[in-house]
Amino acid sequence: MSDVQQLVEMGATAAQARAALKKAKNDVMQAAEMIFAGEFDNVGDDADTNMQSRSASPQRRVVRPITPEDDEDDGNDDAEGSDAEMEEDDDDDEAPDYDDYDSDYDVKINSKKGGIFFSKTRREEVVEVDEEPEYVQNAALGQKLPILTRGDWMRGCPEASEQTHLFSLYNKASEPSRKCNACNTVIPISKADLLTIYPTFELYTDALRGNVVRKCPKCKQEVCLACGEIVSDADKNRASHQPKYDPLFHCADLQGLLLGMGLYMIDNVYASEMLGTGGTDGNDSGRASKKRRVDTSGEDSHSSGNLLTNMFGGSATVAAGKKKSGTGYDGAVKEDMSGQTEALAAQQARDTRIGTLMSQVRAFLPSLQRTGGSQTTDYLVSPTALAHLRRRFNTVASSLLRNDSLTDMSDRSVLYFELFSWLETISKHEALASMVAMPIMIPCSSTVNNTGSSGQKRYRERTVVYEGSSGPRELMESLVIQATAAKKGLEGDRPREDPNKEEEMTEEQKRVTNATPRAEKGKTREKNPHTEENRKLLSFCDKILETARYIDRSLRETKGDAFVERMYQSLPRIPSKARPNIAASGDPSTSQVDSMAYSTADAAAPTINAESSEEEIKKAYEEWATNARFEYCDLSIQPNAAILEARQQRRAEEQALNNTPAGVPQDDAPSYMSAFNQEARMLTHSDIPKRNLAIAKELAVLTTNLPVAWNSSIFLRVDETRVDIIKALITGPEGTPYHNGCYLFDIFLGPSYNTAPPSVKYMTTNAGKFRFNPNLYAEGKVCLSLLGTWTGPGWVAGRSTLLQVLISIQSMILCEEPYLNEPGWANGAGSSSSVSYSANVRRMVVHTAMLGNLKNPPEPFKDIILTHFRLKAKSITAQLDDWLTKDDGRPLSPLGTGYVSSNSTNTTGNGGSGNGFRRDVEELKRLLEGLMRGEDPTVQPGSSGSAIPTPSATTTPSEIGVGPEGEGL
Repeated sequence: MSDVQQLVEMGATAAQARAALKKAKNDVMQAAEMIFAGEFDNVGDDADTNMQSRSASPQRRVVRPITPEDDEDDGNDDAEGSDAEMEEDDDDDEAPDYDDYDSDYDVKINSKKGGIFFSKTRREEVVEVDEEPEYVQNAALGQKLPILTRGDWMRGCPEASEQTHLFSLYNKASEPSRKCNACNTVIPISKADLLTIYPTFELYTDALRGNVVRKCPKCKQEVCLACGEIVSDADKNRASHQPKYDPLFHCADLQGLLLGMGLYMIDNVYASEMLGTGGTDGNDSGRASKKRRVDTSGEDSHSSGNLLTNMFGGSATVAAGKKKSGTGYDGAVKEDMSGQTEALAAQQARDTRIGTLMSQVRAFLPSLQRTGGSQTTDYLVSPTALAHLRRRFNTVASSLLRNDSLTDMSDRSVLYFELFSWLETISKHEALASMVAMPIMIPCSSTVNNTGSSGQKRYRERTVVYEGSSGPRELMESLVIQATAAKKGLEGDRPREDPNKEEEMTEEQKRVTNATPRAEKGKTREKNPHTEENRKLLSFCDKILETARYIDRSLRETKGDAFVERMYQSLPRIPSKARPNIAASGDPSTSQVDSMAYSTADAAAPTINAESSEEEIKKAYEEWATNARFEYCDLSIQPNAAILEARQQRRAEEQALNNTPAGVPQDDAPSYMSAFNQEARMLTHSDIPKRNLAIAKELAVLTTNLPVAWNSSIFLRVDETRVDIIKALITGPEGTPYHNGCYLFDIFLGPSYNTAPPSVKYMTTNAGKFRFNPNLYAEGKVCLSLLGTWTGPGWVAGRSTLLQVLISIQSMILCEEPYLNEPGWANGAGSSSSVSYSANVRRMVVHTAMLGNLKNPPEPFKDIILTHFRLKAKSITAQLDDWLTKDDGRPLSPLGTGYVSSNSTNTTGNGGSGNGFRRDVEELKRLLEGLMRGEDPTVQPGSSGSAIPTPSATTTPSEIGVGPEGEGL
């Protein structure tokens, strides 16, 4: 390959390459640096386009890689001829040399940058070929080693233009010879010189470093076997300010080979170590893999398996088709705890092996911050390297980033820290950065089409379906949300900033502060102690946030503000009513991570109209619910003037009684919109490390794992500074008498959480009048074994979670036949008493959980309740008509009594004509119609039909649980 071709392969046009080489006096490295610096951006394309890299048409089609029959004599084929054949197929295409890689974000980039368009809605079917590998005897290791097959080299590539680059480089690496450019002497080479799979990546790089440059037997010039170019003396004898010469950074072809082999190894080791699809044993794993590869079953895992022998010193023998008993399941040999410890140790060992391999391969990623100085290939990246990264690294990265357990990731920090280093390196390079932000293509199914043999080699053809999926940065955002939530939990209670509070102390306050004994000041400073486990999780959370900031900052530098802002719009986010949206401030330096909470006004309300189909409405509802299910808000109550005056009077009396100086600051604990306000006030400014850690882990899970569905969803609101104060709203499940009602619960994570269960109180009781379920008392008690309020499997210290409690309420209490929840009635399934009990529940649901909540929606769930009923108006209207026909006409029984007799009559239904049910239904239907027209159905507190008194600035202490007679002010 000539110098011009080498620069063209890296992304320059032929005209730019020639102009740069002329100015650099044929120094490829200097020419590459000048092109990258933009000195030749104004040089237009010329008519000579034969040397330019060509893309296939963006038309989406099935691509069929060459089969073993086609490849029978590929060792004698000329690579350029193969390229010419592929180019002839594309002659009718009018696509540009590169598709716009950033087009998904409406951002233009230089045409010389390679790019592929991916989206989440894209779907591709690709025919791929599995082949048995050839083997070569390695004298140094004393064993046979496999040679990477074309099928494994090209696997995972659904893009035709990428396949062109991969196909070309593999064919070139398989050629039997190279010509010396100085004297035209033929230098024999072998496919094994460049494509042998060694037991470790270090062995591969060592072998390649010692073998990739070979002296011409005639003119004694050194020739690179990868690209065929002469290694000049200028390359080897560099100036002191230039990076040290390394033959592995000589050309773009070597970059493609190194990253291709390295990412192939990462892919295989990850599949075998984490997914259990291959062996890393000391036996002939290649032979086992071959058996798996020619399996004639109709369905097949997409993983390519593991052809490596003794990869990273693995010694566990796992034969194909025969599973070894898992670690920790040794029967009577060891105690269970020993097995658990052994399993954790094995997991750490696997993570270390994969992390070490990733670190070794990362050294060859293009990087302009390379220690010792950047190499030529760091400036202009090979399209083959881009293809390898998109199809292999993104798949492994997305798998790791989908982990929904922050604790698990923290325990495996050696692997995740290395993954974050990869993302930072990629995002910092202009040619690579886009792939971090864009959706990726991942395999979703694989079907075997054909099997056969070519000579002594067997092969198998498969149709693999690829679909668009979330890219690394979007998946990273879920980790950012979890890390932010965990940090809030680890910080414990933080004083809420008072915007009206003066920063300067009075002279009297300064005098009293200075007079405070030094010992007491020390006690004040000795705040927020952290256990080792707390510090470990906090450090991991900081690393996640730091990585996300680094990626966003790098994307701004390389792709611009418009690209990043467009990316932000597609990222998941946690709304907040407590903080302003900093990211919307217009400051380009502001990262999304710096304002992980967003104003609820920023999230566009889902829009539907009369023509919207049921499927469209369901999709809009679930998308909205997913974004709205978790939110931080201010649950504190600002006292009114009367309460402030009462506090001041009591404080003056206490100061007079105790001779306390008038200027001593008072620590006034705020009140909260919670049934557990008193308990919360008692823990103001407390710091219990073990509890903080438990809450941190809990919040990390809740932010992204609350169940959301058209049939039933769970929404949480957490106080911004007191994350132990929580409110929950559960929408009633379909098929139950609770369907589509809104049921509110107050939750408090007490001082012993999670050694002890949380405190939970049911709030949708029509001011303490209605008992909706045998397990939901009118006074708010929730009977559930997990909470210790009923018999059965109880709370397991350190293991049970709030999420379990919420799902248990959703599925076990809000059930199809609530009558059966009463122990004495457990055998009455389908009885007339059970039917009547459910009918009575429906009357209470319509009156309070629907109509009452809609007319007077309790904060902080007003937006949730109104949107829930607006999007479901049509469905609820039909549901009400059905419920009306099923009503038995009995009067509403607030406590659910009067339906225990098996001789109950009048259960055939009369439409609820005389019990007020029809009136409630008709009023609710009118409000739903108005809601769809944009009318506000809410009424003032205290009006007819209001559900629960809404605390406000004028609410008295007894109404908000502070206590009678001003107690706790």
